[in-house]
Amino acid sequence: MKTKPTNLFLASLLIVSFLMTSCTQTQNQTQTSNPNVEVVQGIYDAFAAGDGGAVLATFSPDIVWNEAESNSLADGNPYEGPQAVAEGVFGRIGQEWEIFTLTDQTLYGVGEDMVMATGKYQGTHAVTGKSINAQHVHIWWFENGLVTQFQQYVDTKQLADAESE
Repeated sequence: MKTKPTNLFLASLLIVSFLMTSCTQTQNQTQTSNPNVEVVQGIYDAFAAGDGGAVLATFSPDIVWNEAESNSLADGNPYEGPQAVAEGVFGRIGQEWEIFTLTDQTLYGVGEDMVMATGKYQGTHAVTGKSINAQHVHIWWFENGLVTQFQQYVDTKQLADAESE
């Protein structure tokens, strides 16, 4: 049974969507056999436009989302379902980071059902005022055109340094 998202859930997602407004310098390394590259590009574009609903619409109801080990957000791994991702990841980013953007995104089709994205997180922590410019890799898995799994890899030391006073 599907449930309606809560107002807190939508508000959190919109906050993060607003903060993640810079998906600049995106380059697609598209393989014609992988239409999911366009879906991932659409996810990043939706974040840049502040359209959290469009992001969630690409997620399978059974999505399994993992933040990088040692990332403070990994305490909820695995996040299962779109609402868990929105509240446990996106909502927390919106609360903890004054600025949080994705830049220098490059997308790679991997086989038929996987997309890898490389880029950087740039941001300023809301409490400490410290900034990051951290490399990241996102791996997206698909089934029937929907994201079924996500794995993040990131410079967790840089994130932890920015989070600690």
